[in-house]
Amino acid sequence: MIEKPSAPATERNSSSILGVLRIEFRGCRSVLEIGSGTGQHAVTFASELAHLTWQTSDLDENHEGIHAWLAAANLPNVRRPLSLDVMSASATAHSYDGVYSSNTAHIMSYAAVVKMFVLVGRVLQDDGVFCLYGPFRQNGRFSTQSNASFHDSLVARDSAMGIRELEDLDALAIDAGLHRSGLYAMPANNLLAVWRRITPRRTS
Repeated sequence: MIEKPSAPATERNSSSILGVLRIEFRGCRSVLEIGSGTGQHAVTFASELAHLTWQTSDLDENHEGIHAWLAAANLPNVRRPLSLDVMSASATAHSYDGVYSSNTAHIMSYAAVVKMFVLVGRVLQDDGVFCLYGPFRQNGRFSTQSNASFHDSLVARDSAMGIRELEDLDALAIDAGLHRSGLYAMPANNLLAVWRRITPRRTS
């Protein structure tokens, strides 16, 4: 049996994120997770949010670890991972009423972040919700020196990486037909931003 991969930060932040998802996903039935990583969040959240069908996804190289977590948990409401690269992904329009992603925007290139928002705007149903967890800058400033140092370390590792401006993400969301409806302060100087798909006004 394949050993389950483990990310300590995922273990630490799960309970705080779950508290927000209980609120934001309470009206959802089908959630796409973009970048499931180890698979830990998927099994943790799906076990607590039994009303949801949780669709995992990631690059092919991470599927083995996700499969290991899913096999061990044996949950009826978690789906095997989709092969998904936001740069080339295509998906059925309006196929989910929730999308979740954690610690992805600062690891992706900005071009990939743009593509991610386009994808989210496509797959979300009217009034669907997108929850994105991670560190963000606001008004050009880092919330702490540790986040500024983290940003510098990311850029040194790969110039395409870096902590994103929340206002830039809001602009991408608007282009994708979404608007920000919530922002939650989280432990370890992170945030959980929430955008909802704008429902077109009906005319009589």
